[in-house]
Amino acid sequence: MSPPFDATITTPQDAWEDKRVADLHPEAWANPKPADRYQLVIIGAGSAGVAAAELAIAMGLKVALIERHFIGGTCLNTGCVPSKALIRTARLYADMRNAARYGAKVDHIEVDFTAVMDRVRRIRSHLSGGSSVRHMAKLGVDMFFGNVRFAGDDTLMVNELTLRFGKALIATGTRPHIPDVPGLREAGFLTNATVFNLTELPKRLLVIGGGPVGCELAQAFRQLGSKVTIVQDKPLFLEREERDAAQILSDAFGRDGIEVRLNTTATAVRAENGAKQVDLISADYKSTIEVDAILTGVGRVPNVQGLDLEKAGIKYDAIKGITVDDFLLTSNPRVYAAGDVCLQDQYTDTAAASARIVVNNAFMRGRMRLSELVIPWCTYTDPEIAHVGLYVREANLMGIPIKTFTVPMHQIDRAVTDSEEGGFVKIHVREGTDTILGATIVARHAGEMINEITLAMVAKIGLTTLARVIHAYPTQAEAIREAAKAYGRTRITARLRARLQKWLARTT
Repeated sequence: MSPPFDATITTPQDAWEDKRVADLHPEAWANPKPADRYQLVIIGAGSAGVAAAELAIAMGLKVALIERHFIGGTCLNTGCVPSKALIRTARLYADMRNAARYGAKVDHIEVDFTAVMDRVRRIRSHLSGGSSVRHMAKLGVDMFFGNVRFAGDDTLMVNELTLRFGKALIATGTRPHIPDVPGLREAGFLTNATVFNLTELPKRLLVIGGGPVGCELAQAFRQLGSKVTIVQDKPLFLEREERDAAQILSDAFGRDGIEVRLNTTATAVRAENGAKQVDLISADYKSTIEVDAILTGVGRVPNVQGLDLEKAGIKYDAIKGITVDDFLLTSNPRVYAAGDVCLQDQYTDTAAASARIVVNNAFMRGRMRLSELVIPWCTYTDPEIAHVGLYVREANLMGIPIKTFTVPMHQIDRAVTDSEEGGFVKIHVREGTDTILGATIVARHAGEMINEITLAMVAKIGLTTLARVIHAYPTQAEAIREAAKAYGRTRITARLRARLQKWLARTT
């Protein structure tokens, strides 16, 4: 019997991987001799840790940065960078298959999956230079690799080295949650930490989980040629998003040929003849499907184990992560936390922003609050789904009167010329005002478009001002201005219209 498809998947050893390792965790690296005392010690060299180190060094602080695996964390190594590189190529193949829609003709399409993944590794390797150990050392950061644990309220151990600190930042991030499905580990499975090591396209792929990671990778692999099934144990996928947004994506999945099974749970997995038999149950209906690979995308868990947090008096929860207040301070007044290990909104830029809050509060007597951040996010499917601020349901629960202005993308000239009419721009304001409370955008480039609304919210710019902003024509972002103009039309009341008509009658 042949081994499971993904039982022995490791990172391919090539020039790109050699460079990434040399940049992010060189094998011959020797940890420096620790200083007598560091003003700031950072545990974890992901997005939050690197951002904190760069800002602290710029302020003239003595900084140590500790990493167990690779500098750059999930985003660079197993998250944002490789996934978006894969998605870009997958979209290209999807567009080629839809060439007739654009008045073009493609006679033959052949997916070279080896070349696709080679490009992913090449891009990841190229971007690793910006966070390399050489870069950190050049800045003046003392870079340590190894296992780390607290030995007291102001002391850490890295392997056998002792580091004392005035302040510390925990930025250890998260790791994939592995569902407790009997036989899954024995049969073999993929997570975001291993899926980018593939060099062979699985013909049949089961994705367990209908969250952002599961949806993004399910669609990408389908566009590359895999037969894909999504199993979600809830009645909805992307359950956080507004239902009309998720419905548009559901329609896109149907168009792409992705099978989505909601209210369905995987109950057992077994390897047979080189394939995987997966038992499913939905209500009282039981079925079995055969696949070549299983990708789990059912959330993440914080990296808090093995740190001996109890010795430093730091409160934490194995599921929710490090306990922090609105200033990101832990129960130890010397220790802060930032990034995914303590945040509900687990996004790269949010992690970096939270790290800068920590450095400001710890060393500049700042009182910056996590709750003051305006955080956008995007699920990079096709179309993309982006959001910022409040949802209608949240405003209703908070007793905030809200009014929504929606513009379908099929009313926007550039969306029509691009044959990308599916989607909308939806902006929520406090009723009776032009104050923006939140927005959802579903469009091919929603992740780019949401930034304009985020800026408006941070700068407290209302829809009245947005309506006066001239947008380059034709662009899909014009939908934002159209929504703002729709608000403006509501300001023209019947009474104002009657007064205007009387004035015009006297003057014409």
